[in-house]
Amino acid sequence: MSMLSLFIFFLLAFAMTYFMRAYALKKNIIDNPNERSSHSIPTPRGGGVAVVCSYLLALAVLIYSQQLTLHIGLTLIAAGFVIALLGFLDDHGHINSMLRLAVHFLVAIGVVISLGGFSEVTAFNSLQLGFIANIIAVLFLVWLLNLYNFMDGINGIASVEAITTVVSMAILYYVLNTTLNSDILWLLAACVFGFLLWNFPKAKIFMGDACSGFLGLTLGILALIALKENLVLFCAWIICLGVFVVDATYTLIKRVLSGYKMYDAHRSHSYQILSRKCGSHTPVTLAVAAINLLWLFPIAYITVTQAWAYPELAVLIAYIPLLIVAIKFKAGHADA
Repeated sequence: MSMLSLFIFFLLAFAMTYFMRAYALKKNIIDNPNERSSHSIPTPRGGGVAVVCSYLLALAVLIYSQQLTLHIGLTLIAAGFVIALLGFLDDHGHINSMLRLAVHFLVAIGVVISLGGFSEVTAFNSLQLGFIANIIAVLFLVWLLNLYNFMDGINGIASVEAITTVVSMAILYYVLNTTLNSDILWLLAACVFGFLLWNFPKAKIFMGDACSGFLGLTLGILALIALKENLVLFCAWIICLGVFVVDATYTLIKRVLSGYKMYDAHRSHSYQILSRKCGSHTPVTLAVAAINLLWLFPIAYITVTQAWAYPELAVLIAYIPLLIVAIKFKAGHADA
C-alpha cells in the first residue's frame, strides 16, 4: 500500500466529512446538549458516514487490484454496510433497541459463519473450546459494536482509539512478517484520520451511530481474522482495545448490578467523568492515545514477539491498571 493511496483516501474522507456536515445542518441532524451528554454546544452529527464510504471504497479497490481476497473483503463490506446503514437510519430517527440488537446478532452470526467458525480455537494452551468459541465470537462482535457506540462520547476519542489500535496492529503484523493483510489496517487509519480533523480538538461534527457501530464491528472482524491465524495475535488486538473494553464493560456491569437498565442513557463512564473533572475533552482523548501507545502497545508487542504460552495472562496484566482507574473514578455510579 503506497503512501499516495493512503493520502488519497485520507483526503476523500476529509472532503466527504465537509459535505456530511452541510447535509446534517440542512436536515437538522443535530445533537443538542442535555444532562446526559458531554458537550455544551449543539453540534451536527453523522460525519462518520464519510469514514464508512471511503473505507468501503478502499476495500473495493483492494479487491479489484487483487490485494485483498474476495472472501475477506466482502465479509467486511457486507457486514459493515448493514451496521452503518442501521446506524444511519437511527441517526435520522430512533430505531427500536430490540430490533437494533437483533440485527447486530444476525450480522455477527453471519460474520462468524463467513469466517468459517472458530471451533478449533484452544484457550490457555490446552482447553479446546469447540462450538462454544463460535458463541463467544458472536457475543464479542455484538459487544464491541455496542461498546464503541457507548464510548463515542467526547471529541476525538473513538477516532483516536481506532487509529492507535490499527496502527499498533499493523506494526505488529510487519514485525512478525505475518500473512495477514495490513493494508486494510493502514487504510482504515487514513480514513478515520480524515474525519478526526473535523472532530478534534474542537468538534465541528460528531461521528454518529453509523460510524461508531461500523468501527466497533470492523475492529472486531479484524481481530477475529487474526484469531484464525493464532490466539496470540487475537490477544494482541484485545490488549490494544483495552481502554474501551475495560471502561465500557466495567461501567455496564456496575450499572446493571445497581439496578439500571442496560440501555439507559448516562454519562458515568470513566472517560466522561474525567472529561468533567478536567473541564475539557482534549486531555482525556490525548491520555487515551498515550495509554494505547505507551502501555498497551508495548505489552502487545512483548506478547507476540516472545510468543507467550498463555497470552491470556498478558491481557489480564494490561487490563489491571485500567480497571483500577475505572474503580478509582467510580465509573458506573449515578453521582460520579
